[in-house]
Amino acid sequence: MKHSTMYLAISIALSVPSVYASDKNLEVIEVQGSYFNDYKINDARGAMRTNTSLLSTAQSVTVIPDTIISEQLATTLGEVLLNDASLTAGSQQRNREVFNLRGFTLSSSNGYLRDGHQHWSHYQQPIETLESVEVIKGPSSILYGQSAPGGLVNMVTKKPTSKTLLNVGADVDGQGSTRFVLDAGGALTEDESLRYRSILVKQDVEYWREYQNDEQRQRDRFLGAVVVDYDLSDNAVVSVHFDRTDDKAGLDTGAWLNSDAEVIGEDKTIRDMSWAFTDITVENMGFDINYFFNAQWQVKLGYNKQNFSRQRFESSPRKPDDNFKEGESYISKPYDRFDDWQFETLFADFIGEFELAGMEHQLLIGANSLDYYYGQLRVSGDNFEYQAGMNEPERPDISYTTDDSLYTSEYDYYGIYVQDLVTLNEQWQVSFGGRYDKQNKEGADNESFVPKLGVLYHPLDTATIYASYSEGFEPQSSDTLDEIDDRNHGMKLDAKTSKQLEIGAKWQLFDERLLLTSAIYDISKTGTLITENLESDPDYKTITTQAGEQRHKGFELAAQGAVNDKLFIMASSAYLDAKYEKDNEKYHGKTPIDAPNWSASLWSRYEFNEALAVNAGIFYEGERFANTDNTIIKEAYTRVDIGATYEVALGQKDVNFRFNIENLFDNEYLAGGSDSNVTIGEGANFRFAVQFSL
Repeated sequence: MKHSTMYLAISIALSVPSVYASDKNLEVIEVQGSYFNDYKINDARGAMRTNTSLLSTAQSVTVIPDTIISEQLATTLGEVLLNDASLTAGSQQRNREVFNLRGFTLSSSNGYLRDGHQHWSHYQQPIETLESVEVIKGPSSILYGQSAPGGLVNMVTKKPTSKTLLNVGADVDGQGSTRFVLDAGGALTEDESLRYRSILVKQDVEYWREYQNDEQRQRDRFLGAVVVDYDLSDNAVVSVHFDRTDDKAGLDTGAWLNSDAEVIGEDKTIRDMSWAFTDITVENMGFDINYFFNAQWQVKLGYNKQNFSRQRFESSPRKPDDNFKEGESYISKPYDRFDDWQFETLFADFIGEFELAGMEHQLLIGANSLDYYYGQLRVSGDNFEYQAGMNEPERPDISYTTDDSLYTSEYDYYGIYVQDLVTLNEQWQVSFGGRYDKQNKEGADNESFVPKLGVLYHPLDTATIYASYSEGFEPQSSDTLDEIDDRNHGMKLDAKTSKQLEIGAKWQLFDERLLLTSAIYDISKTGTLITENLESDPDYKTITTQAGEQRHKGFELAAQGAVNDKLFIMASSAYLDAKYEKDNEKYHGKTPIDAPNWSASLWSRYEFNEALAVNAGIFYEGERFANTDNTIIKEAYTRVDIGATYEVALGQKDVNFRFNIENLFDNEYLAGGSDSNVTIGEGANFRFAVQFSL
């Protein structure tokens, strides 16, 4: 199948069709005109672990397609997730990104998936390998085990193709950053039973913020990825994948704010020393097998081993307090540290689609496991004082290799889950299931059971009204309270649990080209430890109870797809009321950091003809607190982006040019992070890209 030329134009360097017919005798149909709807995706595999349409999913899910990723010339996952207002950015210190979903922070260990595998995400994700990003909202422990209440982000990677492709792209921005991308794929055998997809990326980033010796912060990244599919038979396919990321960058732990939420010093000033850096190497390797027993039953097996190593040489500047003024001295505590994470995942899913007792069933029976290892070496240097205007101190002569001790942490867990989507009749569906989960960790064993229930009503073939209940859990760091000076020393600790009630509606308009969604939710997280000081107790300093509760309520509205043959949109808005409801005096009644009441996003494309299209984006984020005491408020901001794509024919080839301007009106704003590590929004900047196919 060949998509429209307009689709190829907006795809720039990375986007290519993901599915092709493998039978060469099939008729090839060429789609003329520019009505192909590349903004709307009808299903999200990560939400149900099955091929279920969004209209049959009793949960709020957003799917961001690679078309939008390409149009925005996105280089980080954070730039992609801007397209869903339910997500807000946290700190970006130390060359990584942190996100909050429905106000809850996504953990590096259990907040992210890649093709359904739990994925250690303590680094900036290589988005050039992605064909879409699924934002699965609400507790999802039934299918994936321990996870935060806000939900999960599932990164869906590009797959091999039967049709030969070779896309070459390059882009540059106003700071002088460059990126080169090679995306190749096709069949390796005449019968197309062996197919591949490979991606190479070389990126050099020049950041706008500078060190205090006037050196500019830089980043050097290389990515190599390959996926090979092989048809073992007409009923079985095996897929093998490998990718490696090398990412080295100077450190920027963020800016400091005073008590009036003003940046201390200049916006461009980096507090870290120019010799501070992080050097990351990540490798993923594994396989997936899909076997059809017959037309009703199939089994999916998957395995992935992730090796993540990082050296981080820190100058580690410390903000003295909110009254600190530029020109005063502050302490830096340098150290050299090596981290080794190993993340091994395995799953087996049995999926059946059959009719029983006059009702249609989509049954999932599965199991998955995670084996986690972490090791750390660390050597500290002498602390030193620094103030603006001083010469930069030399890099300390220290190395983690001299550490004669090794800190380690290990655990594993597995879960067994069952889920059934029952179609009662044309109007009603019921989804229900449960999971048993077991964690094995020295001093922190845990067992949990979580249920899930959803009811769906379809007043029309193109509309759904649903209500759902789901639970999640996060084990404590230990199974008993081990603080000797606490009155409840030795108390057994239960896992932190979360519960969500959600009511929503989904409606497809304009011949099913535009999807409207809405959701109202109420999430409570309980089991958080509360520690209070005991002023008059002669035997104990503190008392700790497991009575903390965090409650987040809100609603979301979204629209995604084609308004007509020329106008395409992806829009969302969100309201969030997040509070610590039961906690000690420090947190009670407070709102978590980076949890705005209101947020919204819009990205759109208008096609003038098959050669020219323009884009416009608006991203709004309301007031947010920058500290846990809720005394420092980051002001609301609106950012406007624009872009355009133009296709020209050079000989036998079409060449696509794209030009984007981010923050068109050069607005000053504070993005994610607290008062000691806030990210300052970049001013107006352009990106230019060219892509052609060989």
